Amino acid sequence: MPRRTGRPAATRTEILECVQQECPACGQVMWNAYDNYHTVTGLEEVVQLRLKVRRCVNRECARYHVPYRPEEEGRWALPRHEFGLDVIAQIGKWRYQEHRTVPEIHQRLVERGVAIGERSVTNQIARYDELVTLSLRHSARLQQQLTEQGRVILALDGLQPDMGHEVLWVIRDCLSGEILLARALLSASQDDLAALLGEVVSQLPVPVVGVVSDGQQSIRKAVAKALPEVAHGLCHFHYLRQAVRPIYEADRYAKKELKKRVRGIRVLERQVEDRDDPAGVATLGYCQAVRSALTDDGLPPLDAAGLRLQERLTHIRDSLERMEKRGRSPQRSVN
Repeated sequence: MPRRTGRPAATRTEILECVQQECPACGQVMWNAYDNYHTVTGLEEVVQLRLKVRRCVNRECARYHVPYRPEEEGRWALPRHEFGLDVIAQIGKWRYQEHRTVPEIHQRLVERGVAIGERSVTNQIARYDELVTLSLRHSARLQQQLTEQGRVILALDGLQPDMGHEVLWVIRDCLSGEILLARALLSASQDDLAALLGEVVSQLPVPVVGVVSDGQQSIRKAVAKALPEVAHGLCHFHYLRQAVRPIYEADRYAKKELKKRVRGIRVLERQVEDRDDPAGVATLGYCQAVRSALTDDGLPPLDAAGLRLQERLTHIRDSLERMEKRGRSPQRSVN
């Protein structure tokens, strides 16, 4: 039965960049060729992924004009799939741990605000089965594809629908986008994850040249144990978050101190709220400008809220000083 209603609108947009920006075949910088969009329905929200796809422009390269998609896309959803991996993991848990029927699972998801049909629930159960039972030794096509590309870059991430339950760990090749291994584990210890990596590496026909993951300590130690000679990089989000944390804390403190200096705006607003003369209107406008500046949090870490507040308050102060020099200070008229 075809879909009778449109897909829900995305609640926010995530921009994903490629961590690997040099061509894995020839080493030259890959150009940002185009943007691709992938809307993913998760348990908590609907996210539109804006993917910055790169291509190698070296005509002599074996990967000339072959799209290279952001590595982080694989932690959101399977290729060309609508529902996120968190939805698949949750459906699998309800199906196999709690032995829920498809209608019961569908009702639970609807109660959580997930727009999904019963047929789609059945499809996600099949995807869960495929992920959990996936094995390299049963895929001659994948072996051939990896052999032709000559190397792999592994991406490792875990999805835990609810605290205290199994985590679905997925290992993916960033170059081909293929899932290499998926397994649910109760523990996310260094040894368990290192064993997963070792299982994948032992079945690969080509060498591993890199690993991409978040900054979880158990993952870092597992990669160091299983692949000590392989470069291990953090995804852009976690890398930036760790790098700018001291700056973010300093900026937040600066914003708090700036707010202390401009308290009392409401008192001025009450003095002029019933006035319609030019001085009263101007004063009210300045108060609204200050209030607007105080409520703008920016988009950390790249758009610091404290620096933005300082810049806006500086513009307001300079404007007041110019008016005062001209003898038209709103503050003086109010007083």
